[in-house]
Amino acid sequence: MSRTRLARLIAEGAVAVNGTVVDTPKARVAAGDLVEIALAEIHESHIGPEAIRLDVVFEDDHLIVVNKPAGLVVHPAPGSPSGTLVNALLAHCGESLSGVGGVKRPGIVHRIDKETSGLLVVAKSDAAHHGLAAQFEAHSAERYYRAVVYGVPDASDPRLRGIKGVSFEPGNILKLTTQLARHKTDRQRQAVLFAGGRHAVTRARVVERFGTPATLALVECWLETGRTHQIRVHLAHAGHGLVGDPTYGGRRKLPLRALPGAAIEAVQTFPRQALHAAVLGFDHPVTGVAMRFEADLPGDMRDLLTALRKPVQ
Repeated sequence: MSRTRLARLIAEGAVAVNGTVVDTPKARVAAGDLVEIALAEIHESHIGPEAIRLDVVFEDDHLIVVNKPAGLVVHPAPGSPSGTLVNALLAHCGESLSGVGGVKRPGIVHRIDKETSGLLVVAKSDAAHHGLAAQFEAHSAERYYRAVVYGVPDASDPRLRGIKGVSFEPGNILKLTTQLARHKTDRQRQAVLFAGGRHAVTRARVVERFGTPATLALVECWLETGRTHQIRVHLAHAGHGLVGDPTYGGRRKLPLRALPGAAIEAVQTFPRQALHAAVLGFDHPVTGVAMRFEADLPGDMRDLLTALRKPVQ
């Protein structure tokens, strides 16, 4: 169990030393003391199982790694009470699912947006939940994303040098360092700040350029921190919003001579943010074995890249 949960059990009067209930985590114990912890029986979650197909990349007794499709919400919320990844996991795991935090449900330790595809690890046991959560909190988990963005983030662009929070590291790696917090007027969005909010660092490098002259790029992004919408809001702050992102990317007019008509149409009609969680790495929270998974781009992003790679006639 985590220290937080044990402290909560002590506060609830569920821990006794030599038959006497203790009321503080700082209570002293000595060799030979008998410590008793009263745990409530695991109860069923109010969230119900649903037979939703899962693309399972790896699974054992402690955790499961899935390749989430775009359009699937991770956890039930007022706007999405069912049809989520958690509902699918409850159906898939069945009796093998342990009671995370005393409730029989998967342990969500990180999330990706509804319209973002890619890799996600979910805990099936308390030990895995706490071990994975510690790695994500310490930012030691490896997470790489692929995104298609407007423009080409390059160190030679003088415009980028003038944007606060933007810098470049060796190898033409774009680094974005800001604070992030909820937007003051639109609570569904995140906003870049430089005072207050939560520290956020994103790095990105160009993988491929499209257009003559180059007007779009496939970029690889990796997270030092993991904040809500972090890649989307950071790249938009740098002027390189994601294709298809209705919240931060917008719909931009593309030069007709730079790309073939089919490519421009593919960009303008792409139905979601072009973002995919391609690589996920962490140490197994129980065995300690280093684990690393990769997921190919989904069909819609592959089709978009195919259109962008065609030469202008």
